[in-house]
Amino acid sequence: MLMLAAGTLAHAQDNTRHYAVNLTTADFKARVYDYQTNANQWKYAGDKPCLVDFWAPWCGPCRALGPTIEELARLYDGQVYVYKLNTQAEPEVAAAFGIHSIPSLLFVPAQGTPQMAQGALPKEVLQQLIDTILLGKPAQQAAPAPAQ
Repeated sequence: MLMLAAGTLAHAQDNTRHYAVNLTTADFKARVYDYQTNANQWKYAGDKPCLVDFWAPWCGPCRALGPTIEELARLYDGQVYVYKLNTQAEPEVAAAFGIHSIPSLLFVPAQGTPQMAQGALPKEVLQQLIDTILLGKPAQQAAPAPAQ
């Protein structure tokens, strides 16, 4: 009976694995972009595209977006790195990117220019942005307007 309970606990812990990785300033420089060394030229440090969620614990919309970011990290596991950067704990990175409003999301393709989005965007919008900006899939055709 004790073994079953221990096995169940271990299984429950596996289900709570976080896929989005929290970054420090040093991690950001190593995994995404060293803005001090490469101040005049964007040079992505990763080998796969990434999404960086700039957030803070006191930010209600950031907390509301958190589960969606985790869900996207699981959905795109192996294709896109998903990072979270606490702007309160790591103000240097936020300042380097001119982050004045959170949540802010940085979409970094493996090659090319990164793009920033602001606000707690819906999951469907975030998926479309990941698919087009990060994975290079063609944008979905807009649905026709309903007839009146």
